[in-house]
Amino acid sequence: MKILLCDQFSKDLPGRLRKFGTIVEDKKEIPDADIIIVRSATRVDQQMIDSAKKLKLVIRGGVGLDNIDVEYCSKKGILVKNTPEASTIAVTELVFAMMLGICRNMVKADTSMKNNQWMKELKGSELYGKTIGIVGLGRIGTEVAKRAKAFGMNVIGCEKHTRPFEYGEIVSMDEIFRRSDFISLHVPLTDETNEMINRKTLKKMKDGVVIINTARGKLVNEKDLAEALKSGRVKYAGIDVYQQEPPVGSPLLAMDNVLLTPHLGAQTFENMARISDIICQIVQEFSASNSRQ
Repeated sequence: MKILLCDQFSKDLPGRLRKFGTIVEDKKEIPDADIIIVRSATRVDQQMIDSAKKLKLVIRGGVGLDNIDVEYCSKKGILVKNTPEASTIAVTELVFAMMLGICRNMVKADTSMKNNQWMKELKGSELYGKTIGIVGLGRIGTEVAKRAKAFGMNVIGCEKHTRPFEYGEIVSMDEIFRRSDFISLHVPLTDETNEMINRKTLKKMKDGVVIINTARGKLVNEKDLAEALKSGRVKYAGIDVYQQEPPVGSPLLAMDNVLLTPHLGAQTFENMARISDIICQIVQEFSASNSRQ
């Protein structure tokens, strides 16, 4: 069995997978690959699937599957798996790193100190007592809510499917926009959520709202967000994902009231270890299932 690793994973993953087959990392091996393992950088589209004549399993090391043509894989009899539970803590903690970093001017404070400036006049805001609107109450959204309560925040959330929610109040999207001091996005990219943050929805928000996006870049119309940041409608934004990655030419790059990170949500040592563990488990189960046939 040939296993193709298309993207960067923990250094020990190739060694751990060798007991299941031959490990390759060159995409020229696609036609002979039985298993293809990707993160977010590689698109498993119809062209790749058609060229992978032996492909039986695609694994996405991460939460979403929007870089994989799942429907076409299904038509071809190709199994698709991901590791949705692995990244929960890493992404959740980045949300709070962004909110705290933004509200306490951490980047500006650090830069000024290194430039021999003593900017004692920098004043920030507290999370305590503020309302956070969480769009999407899956694994990550729920963990954000749990930690927001610990910070003394008021939690409201919006979820497409009705489910119990013990950390706050379930409200409509319009209520999220109207009431939130902070809005954090945690939904997959679909036709419905594509550019859900746009000029029209931004006008529904409080003046001075803070927007955090660690989910999918195309949830946000970057031009409209940049205009809202410039006008002050949005006070700050924390953005980890972009419409195009890297975000060459994005208007957000020119804004000084945005904290930008290069898609670091899942990039912790602990999370990469969890992803490797789950990938190995998936491959082991797949290998055992094939051997019984």
